[in-house]
Amino acid sequence: MSTVAAFFDMDRTLLRCNTGTQWVKYLRRRGEMSAWMALRSFAWIARYKLSLIDMEAVTRIVTADMAGDLEEELVEKARAFFAEEVIGAIAPKALAALDFHRREGHVVAILSGSSPYVAEPLAEHLGIEHVLCTRLDVQGGRFTGRHVPPACAGEGKVVWADRFARERGVDIAASWFYTDSYSDLPMLLRVGVRKVINPDARLRRHARRAGWPMEEW
Repeated sequence: MSTVAAFFDMDRTLLRCNTGTQWVKYLRRRGEMSAWMALRSFAWIARYKLSLIDMEAVTRIVTADMAGDLEEELVEKARAFFAEEVIGAIAPKALAALDFHRREGHVVAILSGSSPYVAEPLAEHLGIEHVLCTRLDVQGGRFTGRHVPPACAGEGKVVWADRFARERGVDIAASWFYTDSYSDLPMLLRVGVRKVINPDARLRRHARRAGWPMEEW
C-alpha cells in the first residue's frame, strides 16, 4: 500500500514569520550585511512570494557569494538565530495539524525554499523527520559556491517531493500540502489535499476562484 505524506511549507505556514526577512534583519543588526545587500534581499523575497523571480538564478548568485565560507560557522549562527528569532514564531495551529497527521500515520516533511541551516533546527524542535529544502554544496567543510539543483522553490518543490515520494512509496496524489505562497502553486496542483494557510494576496485570489478553503494560523 502507498503511504500518504503531509508536506509543510515553513515561512508563514509552520511559522508566523518569514525567516528570510528575519535573517536579513538579524545580519543587519550584527553589522554583517550592508544596506544595499539588505534591500536587494528584501526585493528578492517580495518577488519570490509573487512568483515573479527565477529562484534558480537567485540561488546561484547567493551561493556564489558564499564560496570558501566555513559551513560550521553558518550552522552555529543559524542555530543562534533560530533560538532568538524563530522558535517563538511557531504557529499553534501548525502543532495541531502535525499532531493530526501523526495520528493518521502520515509521513510528515518540511518542504521549503529555505536552506537546511534554518529548516533543520525547526524540524528537530518539532520532531519532523524529513526536510526537503535547498541544499548547498559543501566540500572539506567549506561552501563551494554552488547549490544542489534544483532550488526547492516553485517547480523545484515538485521535483524534490516527487523524488522523495518515489524513494519512500508515497502517493503524491493522495498527499497533503500546506502553504501560504502563490509561488507554490505547482505543488498545490500536484497533491490531493490543498491547504492554503495565511495566503498572500495572489494565492488568496486564486484560491477564491478555485473554491479552495483557506485558513488563518
